[in-house]
Amino acid sequence: MTPQLISVIVTTYNRPDALRAVLASLAAQTDTAFEVLVADDGSRAETAEAVAAEGVHFPVPLRHLWQEDDGFRAAAARNLAVAASCGDYLVFIDGDCILRPDFVAAHRALAEAGWFVAGNRVLLSEGFTKKVLQAPMIALHGDSRLMWLGRRLSGAINRWLPLCHFAGQGWRKRQPQRWQGARTCNLALWRSDFDAINGFDEAFQGWGHEDADLAIRLLHAGVQRKDGRFATAVLHLWHRENDRSNLAENERRLAEILAADRRRAAVGIDTYNADRISAAVLQKLGKISG
Repeated sequence: MTPQLISVIVTTYNRPDALRAVLASLAAQTDTAFEVLVADDGSRAETAEAVAAEGVHFPVPLRHLWQEDDGFRAAAARNLAVAASCGDYLVFIDGDCILRPDFVAAHRALAEAGWFVAGNRVLLSEGFTKKVLQAPMIALHGDSRLMWLGRRLSGAINRWLPLCHFAGQGWRKRQPQRWQGARTCNLALWRSDFDAINGFDEAFQGWGHEDADLAIRLLHAGVQRKDGRFATAVLHLWHRENDRSNLAENERRLAEILAADRRRAAVGIDTYNADRISAAVLQKLGKISG
């Protein structure tokens, strides 16, 4: 079962330089049967300007959806973007994660009914991040094992091995019930499975665990985890640590989900109707603009 159209959901908040780099990496994908939806959690006008500039010659459909800045509400931003999407398969990334040219193709190859895919990331140093933001494609130029090993030895990245590609599929299903480590900086699933659990739970506000909650409810619903490592690693730009003042409350919510068998989000994607989606669309760019 192969996805017909992949919807790549990019979460962002007031970091237009990083978003430009991410969009540049999406524009360079070898697989072009996808659309991009920027899930904006209330950024200032500079982000809209950055999306517009990148979208002038963007090779695939690009939409920018915006919600009011009312604190960290990534779950709501993602639900809004999914509600506006057209794809049958969803890939979530963060707006500070640069993708290698085969990222979308790799996720398409891993897509399988009854499974979600949890990828991983490689962290960039502060110094290397500055270089990448000045020239985004420098991170991908010469994309080879030897190049990445050199960058690991120089301290530009924190790990090298995840950037290697390993063949085979059987080992990817060795931990089908593991929710730990599933992060929305690199997570993929079928739209039908997302809808079945009512998407992200918007009760999770502030940084932390809305992605773990999603993974746990997917497992409760019978959707198992496939390992996306050594195929889909993203390059995570350096940034200061997010405000974690609401982490304790989110940990409490997560503990409740672990102790129960709840599958559907209390406040989820079913709250989005056509009028609400239309009001949130700032821009339609690329092929869908004409």
